[in-house]
Amino acid sequence: MSCTISSVEGLAGQLAEQKAAFVTAGAVSAAERRARIQRVIDLLVQYHKPLAEAMDADFGGRPLGFSLMNDVVGSLASLKHARDNLEAWMQDEPRQAFAPYDQLGAQAWVMYQPKGTVGIIGTWNAPLFTLLSPLAYALAAGNRAILKPSEVAPRTAQLVAEAFAECFDPLEVAVVTGGVDIAKAFTAQPFDHLVFTGSTEVGKSVMRHAAENLVPVTLELGGKSPVILARSADLDAAASRIAVAKATNGGQICINPDLVYVPRERLEAFLASLRTAYSGLFPTVVDNPDVVAVVNSQHLARVEGYLQQAQNCGARIESMPQELPVDGNDRRRPLRVVIDPPRDSQIMQQEIFGPAMVVLPYDEIDQAVADINARPRPLALYYFGEDDEEQRRVLEHTLSGGVTLNDVMMHAAMHDAPFGGVGASGMGRYHGREGFIEFSHLRTVFKAPAHDPRREWGLLPPYGEHFLAAMEALVTPD
Repeated sequence: MSCTISSVEGLAGQLAEQKAAFVTAGAVSAAERRARIQRVIDLLVQYHKPLAEAMDADFGGRPLGFSLMNDVVGSLASLKHARDNLEAWMQDEPRQAFAPYDQLGAQAWVMYQPKGTVGIIGTWNAPLFTLLSPLAYALAAGNRAILKPSEVAPRTAQLVAEAFAECFDPLEVAVVTGGVDIAKAFTAQPFDHLVFTGSTEVGKSVMRHAAENLVPVTLELGGKSPVILARSADLDAAASRIAVAKATNGGQICINPDLVYVPRERLEAFLASLRTAYSGLFPTVVDNPDVVAVVNSQHLARVEGYLQQAQNCGARIESMPQELPVDGNDRRRPLRVVIDPPRDSQIMQQEIFGPAMVVLPYDEIDQAVADINARPRPLALYYFGEDDEEQRRVLEHTLSGGVTLNDVMMHAAMHDAPFGGVGASGMGRYHGREGFIEFSHLRTVFKAPAHDPRREWGLLPPYGEHFLAAMEALVTPD
């Protein structure tokens, strides 16, 4: 076992060693893939308590039970799903050989082969899940991996590195720690696939660096995920589920709702229902151990800056359950709801990623759809309503990474369905068989028949007098 990798040289050397080991080992059996995934599962079970404590310390307040639910149990679900299905996924897939070779005994199939070494850059907001959920499918596909935990959660990152060093040969899975300089160097390495979860702006930089080595990327980015409340929606149910979403991880989730479109005449009723629902979850914020704190002072200042600018522009802001002064010693904050701020304000342009939200009144639902389509493609879209025709119209006239109807964020919990973005919210996907395919090379194999009829059919030089006419006869619209 090796010590923690924390230098560019150590990273480059580890990658080279993993690549060499991959070539030497050859095919990776289903049993070996399952064994590797099981070791990650066992690692999580063994270290779940200190990992939850590390996340609590890194956030300055994150309930241990929430960290177990979100990061440990969430990761375990991905790992177990991959473990239990990988053998079926990795089987060669027969394909139809083309005529007339299919009649002569030709065969064809697609092999699903591992790519090699997958680099995975995790986030601070879900410091285990964003590492280990993609790792599950990378290992299922037979790859090796190098993980880069977020430096914003340093205690968690260090513990992850120590745990993997104890439980894994670094030629299978290794961990590199360090700050922004290491993260940038990580994206410039010649991995066989690179996974990044984070902001759209950083995602662009990751893609530029990866392009230097033609490394394929999976980018799970963010954006301003919108919610449409239709006039047919159950207002109290919608407000309750949106409140739960905003209460989750202090709103620090990539698919958290940023914008809520509400029929103009139902605006005040929605705000009242939202206040009731959110206050029911958190009657108070001060010293409330159930409230997840904003991760650090830099992110707190960013969110507070968005709110202050909106207020300076005359926007109305409602605080739930009550307004609180900013306290540098306690980063737990109430939910701030900004009603119809100026379109050029920062909170309308930037992903909030914190305990705040924008509510936008609309007159006709097509106005909301048009506003969503005028923005970069979001990672998620949410619709509340009981009008099936309208629901279909919203689905068909918008584009987002995923959708949840009559709730929020639930689609991302689907293990047997792809999770990913589109456009500015990312590219590629993991979860389920699609995640296995993402980290596999799909290799087409054609096995020719013993007899080659091209000479007797006049398809080889020297061409006979009928060759051109025969080719022209095949140029048809049917």
